[in-house]
Amino acid sequence: MLTVGVDLAAQPEGTAIACLDWSPGRASVRSLVVGAHDDQIVEAIRQADKAGIDCPLGWPVLFVEFVTAHQHGNVRIPPDLLGRDWRRRLAYRLTDLAVHETTGQRPLSVAADRIGHTAMRAAGLLARLAADGHPVDRTGTGVVVEVYPAASLRRWGLPYRGFKGPKNFTPLGDLVDRLRRAAPWLDLAAYEADCRSSDHAFDAVIAALTGRAAAQRLVTVPGDGQLEAARSEGWIAVPTSPLSSLCE
Repeated sequence: MLTVGVDLAAQPEGTAIACLDWSPGRASVRSLVVGAHDDQIVEAIRQADKAGIDCPLGWPVLFVEFVTAHQHGNVRIPPDLLGRDWRRRLAYRLTDLAVHETTGQRPLSVAADRIGHTAMRAAGLLARLAADGHPVDRTGTGVVVEVYPAASLRRWGLPYRGFKGPKNFTPLGDLVDRLRRAAPWLDLAAYEADCRSSDHAFDAVIAALTGRAAAQRLVTVPGDGQLEAARSEGWIAVPTSPLSSLCE
């Protein structure tokens, strides 16, 4: 099995792709690219059995309805909600609320935070895949699944914050050490130095590991009452089993 992890950013320089090969009792990093362009991402996903993308795959349904209503001059504010409560309902997807409830992590709002720029790039990638005959099911049942490395790390008992940015090389290196101890079956091969120097590279590896969990159906999935929204908004797959289960 080949799983791919994409730590997507609005621009190539903040984007990383990790490809993991899986065999009985072992996983190894086949390739890792930091500074990935769209063509590289699309080609990696085409080759993958499962690809985890760290980026929202859609916008909140209520937000889309709000923008449409605003274009037509027909916005209606619910009288029973304060302005802040109403805006919060527009800003977060159903999956964002589910992740916060189950892990304590609150994903960035694709409607109100800068990650919206990255989501626009993701939408273009999904359109390219669909045009090439690889349509994406945003609920995660197809090749592509939406992931959130911070939530995965937290579920696996690993540090999930404080390692981002050029000033945090030491915490990032410590986190790589923690990952190697927790997953001795994972061979970072020639790319260990990249994971120690770039949080984008590290997050791409975590996204690929989460993709493996999704392929094994060891992640959260939308329930019957969540499925319709997830088809439009996307759904974050959060691991439901220990890291050790990925190589069983």
